[in-house]
Amino acid sequence: MASSRPRPSPRPRITILGSLNIDLVSYVPHHPLPGETLTSSHFATSPGGKGANQAVACAKLSRTAALADPSADVAMLGAVGCDTYGEALRSSLTSYGVDVSGVQVRQDGRTGLAIIIVDEPSGQNRIILSPEANHSLLPAHFTALPGPKPDLLIMQLEIPFDTVMQALAAAKAAAVPVLLNPAPAQALPPHAYDGLAHLVVNETEAALLSGCSESDLDDLSALQRVGTVFVERGVRNVIVTLGGRGVYYVTKDGQSALVPALKASVVDTTAAGDTFVGSYALAAVKAGAGDFDIDTAIKAANRASAITVSRKGAQVSIPWKDELQ
Repeated sequence: MASSRPRPSPRPRITILGSLNIDLVSYVPHHPLPGETLTSSHFATSPGGKGANQAVACAKLSRTAALADPSADVAMLGAVGCDTYGEALRSSLTSYGVDVSGVQVRQDGRTGLAIIIVDEPSGQNRIILSPEANHSLLPAHFTALPGPKPDLLIMQLEIPFDTVMQALAAAKAAAVPVLLNPAPAQALPPHAYDGLAHLVVNETEAALLSGCSESDLDDLSALQRVGTVFVERGVRNVIVTLGGRGVYYVTKDGQSALVPALKASVVDTTAAGDTFVGSYALAAVKAGAGDFDIDTAIKAANRASAITVSRKGAQVSIPWKDELQ
């Protein structure tokens, strides 16, 4: 892929490198037990993937439902197969205002799939991924960041790990801030943390990456200890999402707090974390080189996520900017 080019507009630019999947979603009375067969009450096929969901979150939360008044330009980097699912994903992203010129179409590959089972009483989900074309993204493709230089690069871990690490190195070389959402969680090398602008993790990911157990995150003092681990590794802003308990953050400058969750009628938690990332990212690029009010950014992200969990689906459940006003 080509190296970064001059930016085409004066708006801040967010680039998301990550997965694109088609979600096959079944809603059931409870998650199936081993050997159990359940009949779903509802089935849906929809565009998804953590990368694509976060791109849509950035796009929808930065503009109105009429695609008017955008506050940021949003671009997606990834890969799909040469099939109807791939076409649907690219079309869906475009409909939300995402630039898909960096989404590669693999002529000999298939689009990624995610099988999602949603427990209707709780709204909690379980997901099985089949990466397919997502795993065709190789480190050699990202010796430099493709496309116009972004103000923020967002990545997750649903594409090959070595590719994420190479893109992280390319971003550092180009002085591009990175927001890393290391999901699905796996251990990161020390250099991945050094100079990382934003680390967004849930309880499971925070425990695995810090070397503690989830029970160690039960109180504020424990959260402070775990957050400090990441700060000492070189992260500037550490955000730990805690579901119904809220969000804990700690910064390199010494700020820290536990921001309470908002009450919401939970229907489906799919894309809630991706909505949080999108809202938070928009606040980060809006601040630019100025003072970043992380507390306000997290409260706004909580509000957006509360809307998402009250609806079924992934990308369709993410609110537009005018729904927050």
